[in-house]
Amino acid sequence: MLKTVMVKIEDIYIPAARRSELDPNKVEEICNAVIEDVEQRPIQVRKGNGRLVLVKGINRLEARKALGDETIGAYMVSAQQH
Repeated sequence: MLKTVMVKIEDIYIPAARRSELDPNKVEEICNAVIEDVEQRPIQVRKGNGRLVLVKGINRLEARKALGDETIGAYMVSAQQH
């Protein structure tokens, strides 16, 4: 079972492939849910090249940024081999 860890938002690198998944409408919905204290699933990050790389959760990450949060709950996952 994956354990949630708190990571600094500024330490997360967002690959171009993840940026293309950004949906401003979803970000707004998530912001509203966070304000209403609705629990959100942690994002997924992996370690890569000495930094944290976003795997999944661009809209949740951007919502937390928009709300001024400095940290976010994340699952550390393994890099997928191709």
